[in-house]
Amino acid sequence: METLQDHEQIISMPRIGDKAPDFKAVTTQGDINFPSDYKGEWVILFSHPVDFTPVCTSEFITFAYLEDKFDKANCKLVGLSIDGLYSHIAWLRTIKEKIEFNGMKNIEVKFPLIEDITMEVAKKYGMIQPGESKTQAVRAVFFIDPKSMIRAIIYYPLSLGRNFDEIYRGLIAMQTSDKFEVATPADWIPGDDVIISPAGSCGGAEERMTSTDELNCKDWFFCTKPLGKDEVLDKILKKPKLLAR
Repeated sequence: METLQDHEQIISMPRIGDKAPDFKAVTTQGDINFPSDYKGEWVILFSHPVDFTPVCTSEFITFAYLEDKFDKANCKLVGLSIDGLYSHIAWLRTIKEKIEFNGMKNIEVKFPLIEDITMEVAKKYGMIQPGESKTQAVRAVFFIDPKSMIRAIIYYPLSLGRNFDEIYRGLIAMQTSDKFEVATPADWIPGDDVIISPAGSCGGAEERMTSTDELNCKDWFFCTKPLGKDEVLDKILKKPKLLAR
């Protein structure tokens, strides 16, 4: 019988602002030490309930198809499923050889897929939620920054596939906040105006409202300014390597 202590262990999860929990794991790309192997880079760690399921398959194809796009944004992908290594290998081979989704086919998954039969990693990250399933990881997405800190978490139920435009948008938005010391408003995409922090004093608030610079203040606490798409992407995306002459 499951005790209260067991239940709390299953649903405990790290929070935004915490250091990503450490673990060592076997993956389809060899052993990893997480997150130390990825220090200095952004990482998206995402979980799946089980191999050979249709929603998971559609997501793995999409992640693999977009891997280069995430890499250009300085972000590595790491997947997790509560299945064994041989099951993972067979599933990824099936994806490459047999499955087509949204025009994507012959897709090879090159990023690591963690073997987590013991559910050790899934429990550390709160991926097992008894109300949804006692034995399968829900669809979690953890955004982990170059300092190995958790910056954002998205959870999906077992039946709901992820929105990859939103995952990529969130990654770019958080890097924009870091690079330019701004916040991003609802539905922000590169090229939209950004939000600057509220004034910290009455004098600062008045100065903002009467300023003639590039700030657009609707009120003392709500000020935006333009930030060009090219300026954002030039700061964030990797530069193409020049060919040696």
